[in-house]
Amino acid sequence: MSRKARAVIDLDAIRHNYRLAKSMAPKEKALAVVKADAYGHGAPVVAKALYQDADAYAVACVEEAVVLRNNGIDKPILLLEGFFDGEDYQAVQDQELWTAIHDMSQIETLRNWQNPRTTKAWLKIDSGMHRLGIPPELARAAYDQLSAMPHIDEVIMMTHFACADELDNPATLDQIHCFNKAIEGLTVARSMANSAGTLGWTEALAEWQRPGLMLYGASPFVGSHPFGDKLRKAMSLKSEIIAIRDIPPGDMVGYGGTWMAEQSTVVGTVAMGYGDGFHRQAISGTPVMVNGQRTRIIGRVSMDMITVDLTDLDGVSIGSEVEFWGPELTLDEVSPWYDSVPYTLTTCLTPRVHREYLNL
Repeated sequence: MSRKARAVIDLDAIRHNYRLAKSMAPKEKALAVVKADAYGHGAPVVAKALYQDADAYAVACVEEAVVLRNNGIDKPILLLEGFFDGEDYQAVQDQELWTAIHDMSQIETLRNWQNPRTTKAWLKIDSGMHRLGIPPELARAAYDQLSAMPHIDEVIMMTHFACADELDNPATLDQIHCFNKAIEGLTVARSMANSAGTLGWTEALAEWQRPGLMLYGASPFVGSHPFGDKLRKAMSLKSEIIAIRDIPPGDMVGYGGTWMAEQSTVVGTVAMGYGDGFHRQAISGTPVMVNGQRTRIIGRVSMDMITVDLTDLDGVSIGSEVEFWGPELTLDEVSPWYDSVPYTLTTCLTPRVHREYLNL
């Protein structure tokens, strides 16, 4: 590997974070959410690392499930968005997947199931997010139709929260109340809690939790949180200095000359850019670490390179390590500088960023 743009991923941290999710409701189960290539961490590797712990996995779509099956993952896999067409429907049967049901039309499709194998249907109720889900007033009818099908061996009721990361927002309790009212009288397994619900809302804990973001070490909450603070950061994004130059006061750096030196400045060029999935909206001042010393990005992010301020740093030379986020400079801290949130930073990384795994 000549170009040093790389993501170093600690699989022990991901195992720790899954176990933390389980500890919130130790007698219950948890899906390991590995959609979007495990939030950019590499779904096949992450799924294998969690194999001994995970009760089941969750992905967004059939294509992601097939990748796991082709890499030897034989545990249950839930399609969080369900199936979209006949090809998807066939894959649910062939790959022995669990599927979310969020629309009455999908129930009609399931009536035509021709496979002798059974599956679990996760019936999604729209409790207030208004993105996907059966209206609450149709929950009982949908449940009755699904549970009467001989090829559905269990119906699990689920919903999704809109504001669970805002611990002072009453919307989550309203959604919990709406969901519980919709399924009142049913003896059924439930799933409400995403990462924020798992860590922050005991009322949301049920038979199945769905930790996603938290598996990778990013807290869903702004600021300190007693459980969010126990998460271990899984990814460090790194590269190296490939050029160093001195510029005088008044000289500009990068496309458009958006940053001007106010004093004599040592500029380092780093092999990392938006071609690697590094967000172009990272502004001048965004913190980075060079040889373990905190400094900042200066100038615009370009496709292949970023410039950083090396003035007054010790021991820096071509080849010095640059870290954009990791255990010391966390995603939670840096993501506001990108006008973003932690999971967009990791999921946007392209295949050009080499993944290195610790504790395989």
